[in-house]
Amino acid sequence: MKYLFLIVVLFTTLFGDTVLKIATYNVENLFDLDKSGYEYEEYIPNSSSNWNQRTYKIKLKNIAQVIKDIDADIIALQEIESLQALIDLRFALKQNGLYYQYYSIADKKNTTVKVALLSKIPFVYSKEISVTSTYQYRNILETKFKINDKELYVFVNHWKSKGGAESMRIISAKALKSRISEIGFDKNVILLGDFNSDYEEFLKFKRKREHNDTDGITGINHVLGSINQRESAIHVKYAKDSFYNLWYDTNEENRYTYIFKNKKEALDNILISQSLLNNKEIYYLNGSVTNFDKKYLFKKRKIFRWEMSHTRVKTHKGSGYSDHLPIVAKFGIK
Repeated sequence: MKYLFLIVVLFTTLFGDTVLKIATYNVENLFDLDKSGYEYEEYIPNSSSNWNQRTYKIKLKNIAQVIKDIDADIIALQEIESLQALIDLRFALKQNGLYYQYYSIADKKNTTVKVALLSKIPFVYSKEISVTSTYQYRNILETKFKINDKELYVFVNHWKSKGGAESMRIISAKALKSRISEIGFDKNVILLGDFNSDYEEFLKFKRKREHNDTDGITGINHVLGSINQRESAIHVKYAKDSFYNLWYDTNEENRYTYIFKNKKEALDNILISQSLLNNKEIYYLNGSVTNFDKKYLFKKRKIFRWEMSHTRVKTHKGSGYSDHLPIVAKFGIK
């Protein structure tokens, strides 16, 4: 009864089924004001970089505005420094009228930034997947939900940046796939976050030889099997042990969350297991995926990222949001 009550309160109804909105957002370096020794130089609190109470509050307010406007039931976050930063963001959201009662962060490893999750609904558990023991790889956050007696697994990712070759992202992909094989590929599974990989990475990186150290094999396409389904959700055919990338279910002009040298890129992704395509129990609502591209998130033709000066010592200007756009998708629950 507890779960049923929450759904009635939190979700809208569609033809008798309830609707669950899920999103992911790389918030670009949300650091707190505690000096831990792991900060980037420009985020050392109360230093000449101007990272202080004033700029921190502006950053929290701006990111909270975006998350409030999305109003997802579950939102995955990347580049959160600490539990304190997550709690402060949660408080800023509450002040703005959006309350996430449940939250989790992958903070067992002292990486500079971490992945996290905010939710309006309770979860059964939340735990971390250790990709490797080194600080080169951020842990993956695994969270299990049970909604109307239906299980849903959500995995929040932040893979190695394009500063590293594809073999580094494959390590994260294999760790993720290994864990899913334990759960079962037939379960309701959502993989989301900043994969630092295009939905067609296997094509894109052929032009960037410095990334291709794997003879053309990619983490997002080959290891996770998304290469097997490259059409809209309504037309896609079943592919065993594969994940479907939701970018294929929206217009090509919308398939981006990042702009690099005036070129649009899809570094952030939402991938789903085959069971979420079959219109049973929990299912993806066809055509619902989109990037969140509100006008205020742009400055001229660029994404309005958190601004810093280009002086010798970088300083925070106290304006902007993130260098990424969020992605949002909707799911039905029978």
